[in-house]
Amino acid sequence: MSHRAANLPQLFAESRRWFEDALFASMEAAGEQPVTSTQAAVFARLDPEGTTVSELSRRIGVTRQTAHQVVHALIGMGLLEQTPDPDSARRILIRTTAEGRRVHERAQATIAVIESVLADRIGASAVEALRQTLTVDWGESPLVTAP
Repeated sequence: MSHRAANLPQLFAESRRWFEDALFASMEAAGEQPVTSTQAAVFARLDPEGTTVSELSRRIGVTRQTAHQVVHALIGMGLLEQTPDPDSARRILIRTTAEGRRVHERAQATIAVIESVLADRIGASAVEALRQTLTVDWGESPLVTAP
């Protein structure tokens, strides 16, 4: 990472990209189908019992149309499926297939290894400090006025 960026949002984005580059390259090297950042974000935000496309679009911050396209690409890859919502005849839930669960579990295991590489590089205490800092409740987003 270059760390040319001076502000925290840019540093967060560079760090996320570092993790995604490592994850996606490692998964592809292991023979898994390539996925995009948005496709990976869908997996990270799915509820175990399933999630609607509208809710997924809200969670990943994209339009419903974009979420729909991403979900259907993942359905085409055999990683997700549509199922009727048992609580509402009008809603369709998106959930992982058995193959999707397998790939997601492998991705989680790969992330754990990437985190251990990071700990080797910057120190386990630095990684733990990052984790603690990022899991603190920051409260609602502030509305501010710059001078």
